[in-house]
Amino acid sequence: MIDKRRRPALGAFCVVLVLLPVAGCGATRSASLAAAPSAAVPAPVVSAGIAAPTAGTRPVAASQPPPVGWKLSDVPQFGLPPVPEPIVLPPGDKVPFLSRVPVTQPVAFLTIDDGYLKPAEAPKLLAAARIPVTLFLTTDAIHDDVPFFDRLRDHGAVIEAHTITHAELAGRSYDFQKREICGSADRLEQWYGRRPVLFRPPFGTKDATTLRVAKDCGLRAAFMWKETVDKGKVRYQEGHRVQPGDIILMHFRPAFVKDFLAALRAIHRAGLTPALLEDYVPS
Repeated sequence: MIDKRRRPALGAFCVVLVLLPVAGCGATRSASLAAAPSAAVPAPVVSAGIAAPTAGTRPVAASQPPPVGWKLSDVPQFGLPPVPEPIVLPPGDKVPFLSRVPVTQPVAFLTIDDGYLKPAEAPKLLAAARIPVTLFLTTDAIHDDVPFFDRLRDHGAVIEAHTITHAELAGRSYDFQKREICGSADRLEQWYGRRPVLFRPPFGTKDATTLRVAKDCGLRAAFMWKETVDKGKVRYQEGHRVQPGDIILMHFRPAFVKDFLAALRAIHRAGLTPALLEDYVPS
């Protein structure tokens, strides 16, 4: 099922949830980010340059303001994720396009897109859940509040590419798609000190050019999804339960709290554990 939601005008939102990169890159966060206000939390565990938990560990919990509209007891608790077993990527001049990762372990992958909204409850929920998530961020959506997403990295989130403008890519020229895909990866690297390795095309639509451009931009894989979450309801492409390896899609939307909790409950009900997508896609 393809999410044909169009990107709303920026003026329709009060805040933006995604972070955009700035000029320059490096192994650490930029000085501008270091000076930006953020929650006082312990340094996250860093694995292979990714601000996220390593296998068998959790993100470090930190004190947060009280929840608003939810309780700590609402958040499902999971066991530690298994030691990852990375998949084998096919050779060629295009990246693979996956909606389910071919795993042999009882894990699922929660992904959050765009970043036009920046819900105040998001850092609290990630801190309470202590699970890894992958953020596919649109740089035009997050450029007005880059530090917000840095705070989410402190709680186990990893930032990946989702184009500059959220344009539909299928049928567009190689040069257009390269500007959108490479340009977003460049900006995110400049802002956060880590270059994205994964990609999601807006609306889940792509063509052969999209997958070739992603490869040329240094990305490893592109992703669709098997489940979507909106207004607190999980919608399944297959059956009525999250399957091992499934990729779950939600967004930074007004119903973020309901969506996040619904996604975690669906994973928990299926007897699965949230895992980090980047751990299963080899470099």
